[in-house]
Amino acid sequence: MLKLTKKADYGLIAVRHLAEHADLGACSAKDLAEMYGIPQEALAKILQRLVRSKLLISRQGTDGGYVLARDPRTISALEVIRAIEGPLFITSCNSSTKACNQSSKCTVREPLQKVSRTIEEVLGRLTVWELRESADSSDTPHLPKEGKYGPPVHGCGPPVQSGGQSLERELVKIEVSGGRFDGGRYGK
Repeated sequence: MLKLTKKADYGLIAVRHLAEHADLGACSAKDLAEMYGIPQEALAKILQRLVRSKLLISRQGTDGGYVLARDPRTISALEVIRAIEGPLFITSCNSSTKACNQSSKCTVREPLQKVSRTIEEVLGRLTVWELRESADSSDTPHLPKEGKYGPPVHGCGPPVQSGGQSLERELVKIEVSGGRFDGGRYGK
């Protein structure tokens, strides 16, 4: 199963939040962690990786915190994930540093590498702006006007709730050449 790590999830949540509330100013790691129930120490490290990758800017002072370094329409989900996790591999044979004793007999290496490239292309096209937009879609629950979250914390704004519909829709569009999923009738 292909799955993003919690670190990548947390990074995408934070970057999406900063895009959604860019007009409210910088947001601290502490405020983001509290809003989304993310361990603060882990999020602080993730945000620093995003700063080192020049995707975020860290501001000091009383109104300090993190802001996007570029327009969210120019930052891809893939850039965020790579800044946190490094290169994406869906199989260990994709790594040039690992030798595989099956490489001369392997029949799935090339198709799996094609799947990996396709996933990277989809994530490379999906921008932080598009992640932000999914909060406006009709299938996303809206935040209550009062209650649980209260007023914006230091200009950060309330948490953005979403089922990640944009990423999910893009990944569903992926087709491996040669056909479609046949409902589970493999080899018949």
